[in-house]
Amino acid sequence: MSNVIVLGAGMVGSAMAIDMAKNHNVTLTDLSQEVLNKVKNKFDGLAIQQLDSSDKVALQAEIKKHDLVICAVPGFMGYETLKSIIEAEMNAIDISFFPENSLDLDVLAKEKNITAIVDCGVAPGMDNIILGHYNEIMKLTDFECLVGGLPKTKKWPFCYKAPFSPIDVIEEYTRPARYVEHSETVVREPLTDCDYVEFDKVGTLESFNSDGLRSIIFTMPHIPNMKEKTLRYPGHVEYVRVLKESGFFSEDKVEVNGSQVSPLDFTSKILFNEWKLGETEEELTVMRVTVKGENANGQVEEVVYNLHDEYCKDTETSSMARTTGYTATAAANLFLDGLFAEKGVFPPELVGKHEACFKYFLNYLKERNIHYVKSSQLI
Repeated sequence: MSNVIVLGAGMVGSAMAIDMAKNHNVTLTDLSQEVLNKVKNKFDGLAIQQLDSSDKVALQAEIKKHDLVICAVPGFMGYETLKSIIEAEMNAIDISFFPENSLDLDVLAKEKNITAIVDCGVAPGMDNIILGHYNEIMKLTDFECLVGGLPKTKKWPFCYKAPFSPIDVIEEYTRPARYVEHSETVVREPLTDCDYVEFDKVGTLESFNSDGLRSIIFTMPHIPNMKEKTLRYPGHVEYVRVLKESGFFSEDKVEVNGSQVSPLDFTSKILFNEWKLGETEEELTVMRVTVKGENANGQVEEVVYNLHDEYCKDTETSSMARTTGYTATAAANLFLDGLFAEKGVFPPELVGKHEACFKYFLNYLKERNIHYVKSSQLI
């Protein structure tokens, strides 16, 4: 049994802490004591502690009392927090999904002789793990990931709810989207190239460009075609594009009645109630990962993994928290069990390339009723 500290008691952070506490001594930290108390009431087997993760001295002093750090802080502070963890010579699992390139910390991690597994959620996360596995056994030409978290009940106009803050969602709608086509990196505006896609149990969804490839642009440069697209209910993209094109996502302040106001701050405030997912509100996660290439027999094969996961009423845990958080806790347990001991910063595809690790992830998630259903066909 190891001593594990989880930074961030949000929807995903708390789900991870509760899952890890089944087999380890877990301390959950957050800036808000109120949030910590709420999680403690839900699951008494946790130690809780108020901590400001942006306070480097306090952070490093606290994490050194533990064997492993799981980082679930907001994306805007993720890179610096992970850097502080590595500088403190602590091993880490990170799901803060910061915009910076995590591989920039690889040299530091190797110098400190530690292991940091990053981007370890559902996507990025499990899609990378699947890709890493098939990259070892096939000569891949194509990779595509379609993924989205959606409310069970559609509420006009946006038909969308988020288990995290609107500003993080808006970031996804404003950050240029990168994908790889014919071995060239292409940069497109997000919310473009909309397609309708059919999914069992859900029906028609719309997919659009988003910047989700992240590390695999750098770790898998030999694959000529790679794309990640976000899924929403039909109509969502049009309404969001109206806001975007009208300037509601701009950070440039405007004067309103003598006060300087950021349109983005204003929009986030308005959308907070519109998009906020209720604690027991039912939602689902849909993902389809497709890889294509030459298999060991020299045949062109397409392999597809489909995920359909829903809010768990028994544990009152959102699907996004389950699919994201339990991938990270799988990585944490896999590391603590000694299945992966390489030193440096590792995105999930560099962990999933090891067959024992790939199987560990799938089995761990299956035990928690999260199923990746595989199908394949020769082309």
